[in-house]
Amino acid sequence: MTKTEKKGNIEIEALKDVVVNIGGIEEEEEEWEPMGPTPMPGIVDLRDWDYKLMDRYKPFYAPYCEMCCFCTFGKCDLTGGKKGACGLDMTAQQARFVTIACLIGCSAHTAHGRHMLNEILHIYGDREIDMGTGINIEAPLTRLVTGIKPKRLSDFIPVLDYIEEQIAQVMDSVHTGQEGSNIDYESKAFHVGMLDSLGKEVADIVQIVAFDLPKGDPDAPLVEIGMGCIDETKPMLLVIGHNVVPSVSVIDYMRVHDLEDKIEVAGICCTAIDTTRYSDRAKIVGSIGRQLRFVRSGIADVIMVDEQCIRADILEQAKRTHAPLIATNDKALYGLVDRTDDSADDIITILVSGKEPGVVILDPVKAGEVAVRLVQIMHEKRKGLVHLPTDEEFKEYVEMCQNCDANCVIACPQGLPIGEANKAAAAGNIEPLAELFDLCVGCGRCEQVCKKHIPIVDVIHKAALPLVRAEKGMIRVGRGPVLDTEIRNVGAPLVLGTIPGIIAIVGCGNYPNGTKDVYIMAKEFVERKYIVVLTGCGAMDAALYRDEDGKTLYEKYPGDFDGGCIVNIGSCVSNAHIHDAAIKVASIFARRNIRANYAEVADYILNRVGACGVAWGAMSQKAASIASGVNRIGIPVVIGPHGWKYRRAYLGRKDVDEDWMVYDARDGSKVRIEPAPEHLLVAADTLEEAIPLMARLCFRPTDNSMGRQVKLTHYMDLSMKYLGKYPDDWPVFVRTEADLPLAKKEEYLRILKEDYGWDVDLEAKKIISGPIRKFDVSFDATNLEQLLREKK
Repeated sequence: MTKTEKKGNIEIEALKDVVVNIGGIEEEEEEWEPMGPTPMPGIVDLRDWDYKLMDRYKPFYAPYCEMCCFCTFGKCDLTGGKKGACGLDMTAQQARFVTIACLIGCSAHTAHGRHMLNEILHIYGDREIDMGTGINIEAPLTRLVTGIKPKRLSDFIPVLDYIEEQIAQVMDSVHTGQEGSNIDYESKAFHVGMLDSLGKEVADIVQIVAFDLPKGDPDAPLVEIGMGCIDETKPMLLVIGHNVVPSVSVIDYMRVHDLEDKIEVAGICCTAIDTTRYSDRAKIVGSIGRQLRFVRSGIADVIMVDEQCIRADILEQAKRTHAPLIATNDKALYGLVDRTDDSADDIITILVSGKEPGVVILDPVKAGEVAVRLVQIMHEKRKGLVHLPTDEEFKEYVEMCQNCDANCVIACPQGLPIGEANKAAAAGNIEPLAELFDLCVGCGRCEQVCKKHIPIVDVIHKAALPLVRAEKGMIRVGRGPVLDTEIRNVGAPLVLGTIPGIIAIVGCGNYPNGTKDVYIMAKEFVERKYIVVLTGCGAMDAALYRDEDGKTLYEKYPGDFDGGCIVNIGSCVSNAHIHDAAIKVASIFARRNIRANYAEVADYILNRVGACGVAWGAMSQKAASIASGVNRIGIPVVIGPHGWKYRRAYLGRKDVDEDWMVYDARDGSKVRIEPAPEHLLVAADTLEEAIPLMARLCFRPTDNSMGRQVKLTHYMDLSMKYLGKYPDDWPVFVRTEADLPLAKKEEYLRILKEDYGWDVDLEAKKIISGPIRKFDVSFDATNLEQLLREKK
């Protein structure tokens, strides 16, 4: 039995009627699993595991800036091997920057969880954690990292205390005159990434329990998504951000007053996803890339924001359309007057009069009431306002453009040919301009540099208006966690490779070539019977497209966690359940103890669970912390080309034998394995490069021959489909002729013999020599010496 320090009451066996209340006591805790070696790990407790990862996957730096400007010694030039005034070199500075980005991302998710837990405990009270009959392992990350098995929402308080304390410790290390090793900064980034995943799990479980959101429901409802799905004849409330508590209050007030069919509530970013998890009558406008365009459209009568992924100039943009702004979170106040203590009537009077363009209301219940009452009044008041350019203004703007290209094209993150499109529009062809709408990420930087002050974002929107009005998709409501029963069904096929892998599409909307890339990725892999899971912006953007039968991916494919299914897990905080699924495979299928046993479970996942994360539009610091958390637990991630701006990748070298040596836990012998997975964090420049890479990163050394056949089939086929050739490295994944896909076995054997010099008996269809290693069905790969059952 383990003991934990607690405050509370104790019962003395001999004195049943006597309760002694002591400030701090030792209370014996339920022994649900033996306590592992690393409960609530500090900075150094998993450092050895991090070093093992980086021995194989070396940090590779691509400095976005070669100067350091952090202190008053600077600016310091770090090029050419030079050090800064504090002694820090380029590699350590880049790793330090990554650590800071991860700290920002982790702080955002953790503070979100803390704020939400505090609000829920205050408004609704403490609640028992009940995740439904299909889930017994209710918080795998919490169990794995802290050793705590939470039973009530208040049990997450010490979990958040732990995360916040660790954030402070790591933040201390980035101060001038602290850490000097890039490898140890990378270890700290891994640590913060793990904390981030834990904070996300807390946040999502808190809102699931408090608001009775779906608990792993594969048949969660379908809801409308897209800028064209909004009924403009109704009052329209736009919610933006990530913290759903104020939006829940909006829905509650509407339900009490029978207004759900009379008001349109739709959102942008993760608040949108979580609002639809609470009410399937709510709608989703889209991901972050649609924010500026939709606000400028003027469709929203009132805008309510909470926290994260909100434009910093949201008040300015709301003023342009005469839509009052309600700020509901102390992290984003926009210089507005705090009216929390004013009456709802007084607040509404002030906003309707226009005396104040917006207000702060930090009471979510009051914010919900004000938003609903206000939107009905503002809808009537704003009738007749025109926000996008008229036909005459549109013509004037495109003719005004000098097609200089020197400013807007350079300022555009995508380098879109804005000037050429304006020139074509001036000549009567608006199609090139309309085609820019989806490629545009909606940042507005082009307008900041235009010498003619053309509202370029609005001009593109006007040209694409027919397409925008037709943007009507369907998305399955975020289902939340993966069921234990689902893990029992897929555990063996995943580990053996017969389900070729899990493709997890997460992250922001900073795509290199528009939203359709995410749809194509999801469609490609679900058709090949991978498990495709999505969260956040990726989940939304994949829902915007329909096939020839008029169905979106969510309408066409089931929502189960199984091969050939499309699974919307939920919002950004929900992607902790993707970690959880991998942890559950180790717990349920492999019967590994998970309690405070991080390194062993991560080692298991790295060697056995074929999963690949994809952050194709990674933009924010949260994306950096998400990727680092996924990496530490042994799952590789592919990022889009903008991902290089994070400054660091983790790349493997398949030609370096010593990097691919692992133990066979059966006898302690060392085995040179194939590069599986080859990289831990890698950027791809194009969709065509990314898709075969994603398939390649799902190989694992423990695949059986049937599983390796399946994975090799997809890898070869995808490379031929998107790159026009077989990959050069495919032979490294062949251990025996049984690994070769049956349909092309003879062709592949001939290629191995003629092009790669392998000794192959073509008549017997047998490989004599050539593979890196022989296939051993009972091979028990591990990187951890403590897991060896014998030592040679």
